[in-house]
Amino acid sequence: MSAYDAVGGSGGVRAAVAVFYQRVLDDPDLGGWFGDVDLARLKAHQRAFLGHALGGPELFGGRGLADAHAGLGITDAAFDAVVEHLVLTLHDLGVEGATLATVRAFLETRRADVVELSCPPAPGGR
Repeated sequence: MSAYDAVGGSGGVRAAVAVFYQRVLDDPDLGGWFGDVDLARLKAHQRAFLGHALGGPELFGGRGLADAHAGLGITDAAFDAVVEHLVLTLHDLGVEGATLATVRAFLETRRADVVELSCPPAPGGR
């Protein structure tokens, strides 16, 4: 069974993204990064990205991760928190250990595209 199938296919990815963003927005250390973001568009991109990352049929045609996150001042701590929210979301939706480890490992390979070590976090998370 693929990781995509383990999360429940397209419906599982949709549910995971909805729950994930609610958790991220409710996190006082992360919510500030999303104040000026078109959440419907972001969720659509995230569904495509996550579905593709899990081996599903989704095609991810958005901007590259480095371009999409450039200038946001994302720290390692913020990256770690987002990864943890996603892994916990998937766990709560019934995804098991091996698939969670695969997701975590995949996201770790994208750290350099998202984190800007030279940019300290600004007050309010942005």
